[in-house]
Amino acid sequence: MNEDVLQRFLLDELDIRGAVVRLGPAWRQIVADRHYPEPVSRLLGEMCVTSLFITEALKQSGRVTFQLRGTGPVSLLVVDCDERLNLRALAQSVEDIEQGTARALLGDGQLVLSLDLSSMRQPWQSVVPLEGEGIGDIFEHYLSLSEQLPSRLFLTATPEGAAGLFLQKLPSADTRDPDGWNRVEQLATTVTDDELISLSPDALLSRLFPEETVRVFEARSVIHDTPEDWDKVRAMLRSLGREEVEAVLREQGAVIVRDDLANREYRLDRDAIATIFDETPPTLH
Repeated sequence: MNEDVLQRFLLDELDIRGAVVRLGPAWRQIVADRHYPEPVSRLLGEMCVTSLFITEALKQSGRVTFQLRGTGPVSLLVVDCDERLNLRALAQSVEDIEQGTARALLGDGQLVLSLDLSSMRQPWQSVVPLEGEGIGDIFEHYLSLSEQLPSRLFLTATPEGAAGLFLQKLPSADTRDPDGWNRVEQLATTVTDDELISLSPDALLSRLFPEETVRVFEARSVIHDTPEDWDKVRAMLRSLGREEVEAVLREQGAVIVRDDLANREYRLDRDAIATIFDETPPTLH
């Protein structure tokens, strides 16, 4: 897979909307050098795809952060996405982990969604218990509560790529065709993981819905853009205070700040720390 794209579509005569996501280079950048066990990587990839379906609906600048927190071998999955479809993600788990459903690997837990828009004074947060076995089931349940519209997610992820199909029944669908949603849902269940990964959005939609009128909208690119942010690092260290930062410096010889979402490490030596606090270099004992 050599593309990172989200393709929205509408089944015009049925009032059913949807989208196709295919991730290649951006996904491989996200997991590069992370050494996640395969079951963890798979869950994180499926969650990245799902987050794009939800975030794409933002009508103004902002970001959505999705967290799955659990008590099982996988304790945390985080995906952060903004209106540019700039995707960042991380996972936390034990090292030795076996295959299993999302629910089996997460155990009891919560889905936490945080929405931070430029028009909001403070982020809005929603917390719901985990319901369902897979990532698709968990987010279908969330969408049924938040949007009150029947939705289906078909997801897959490998080390090389992640992909998915999203369908959502609009309120007027039954008046257009009482059997439309059931028919489209049944057709979608025939999709295979290989088709999601290998077929272009146009080819996938043609394969699944050959008898339906499909209106395809302009595709959007997905990116993984994580530039260095030294100002954020300096502000964080100032908030900790000189005494605490210098204690770390004395103990370790350098202060290392890890940005897990961006998969980036910042290393600051004695002179760099002194500059932050606008002092001469501290004397280390």
